[in-house]
Amino acid sequence: MQIGESFVGEGMEAAHINTVLGERSGPVGTAWVSALASPTRGHAPFVTIIQPGVAVQPPTLFVNKAGIAGERHAEMTWGAAQAGVAAGVADAVAQEIISPDWVGELVLVAAVWVNPLAADAKAVFANNRAAMTEALLSGLKGGPAVDEMLSALDDPWNPFYRPR
Repeated sequence: MQIGESFVGEGMEAAHINTVLGERSGPVGTAWVSALASPTRGHAPFVTIIQPGVAVQPPTLFVNKAGIAGERHAEMTWGAAQAGVAAGVADAVAQEIISPDWVGELVLVAAVWVNPLAADAKAVFANNRAAMTEALLSGLKGGPAVDEMLSALDDPWNPFYRPR
């Protein structure tokens, strides 16, 4: 199992993605099917497509981290962000971050943040594409390293909070 994370961009169009990549026959496969079969209000996991009728490979479950907050947010999430995630997965396969030989054995869960105030679809697409590929690369590398995490201990922050 590979767990990855990436944050790309700034402002309302920034993308934050968490990934879990693993074997279809293992616990990630079980979680994938369970999540697909268990939608909740505002959160309906779905199979990511690169074009209508063409699911991305490995099969990727898109899980929105923010509940859908109106028509524009729905378009940004299910449109631009989903297309970016699909392109990022395809980029990862093309770059062999995910081995093309293993695609048939794997499933991927992508938890995706789209800000309800996002307005620029091109930026949402580009940021999610880059974040998806970076998250998968992070998972492949097993990062971050413990020493990298510990070196940040004296200045914990994120784009939504900084204690200083």
